[in-house]
Amino acid sequence: MKFAVAPGPISSTRSADVVRVVHSPADASLAVDQLRTSGPIVMVPTMGALHDGHVSLVRRAQSIGARVVVSIFVNPLQFGDATDLAKYPSDIDRDLDICRDTNVDLVWAPSVENMYPSGFATRVSVAGISEPFEGRHRPGHFDGVATVVTKLFSVVRPDAAVFGAKDFQQVAVIKRLTRDLGLPITIDVAPTVRDHDGLALSSRNVRLDPLARTRALAIPRSLVAAAKAWDSGVRNSRELEAIVATELGDVDIEYAAVVDPSTLAERADDSTSAVVLVAATVGGVRLIDNVVLD
Repeated sequence: MKFAVAPGPISSTRSADVVRVVHSPADASLAVDQLRTSGPIVMVPTMGALHDGHVSLVRRAQSIGARVVVSIFVNPLQFGDATDLAKYPSDIDRDLDICRDTNVDLVWAPSVENMYPSGFATRVSVAGISEPFEGRHRPGHFDGVATVVTKLFSVVRPDAAVFGAKDFQQVAVIKRLTRDLGLPITIDVAPTVRDHDGLALSSRNVRLDPLARTRALAIPRSLVAAAKAWDSGVRNSRELEAIVATELGDVDIEYAAVVDPSTLAERADDSTSAVVLVAATVGGVRLIDNVVLD
């Protein structure tokens, strides 16, 4: 099992004193049209609270397209719990500094009113693959994701968009959405970036106290154990799930499943691939992670 390593400190070399920021959909569309004259547009949708994982997405976007557009928007539609939404970290000034230091071409930072004006009544729903796991534990979450991604794509009209592999089911939903709606957008998936101790980088990690942080390391440890068992020849999903559960120990597990990576449904034990999906709450912070076995 190989993990992407968090990149080094963000460079202080700046190509400009500020990064270009727009707020309204109309201004975003106009700005993107101006950028498009110099090459393909690659989008990195985010909810802010940027960290080195987001930096890796930007760098990947820069490697596949001429111009990079980052959106920063904490989407209320994908939070079923108002308390969770209120706790979500936000530091727009730091986010813009990171975007400037990584030479992002454009930041679109809409307000809730920009995205969901008075009377907004439309939801986008992706059936099937959105329903288990995160869909079951967070009702309405993926409708919120699908709705906001559709809006972001309709305004920016990127040639490609980069998402992180840590949100495995989210990526699957977005790929299905893009395919079903016939959107001419390539969905690129960047490897999960991890801290020095193996914990997947997440905006929620800042809420972990030192003890919870140590306990949370059971999550990547469980994935490594599953990968080692797979490499040794274990293919039975129940056996692999038992190994994961043992490593997770006393953390509050929401789910720990070994399923087919294409459908997220139960897999045959003679299939040549699997994905391990884990969601757990540690110190009041909900964390997700995964590893693909192939």
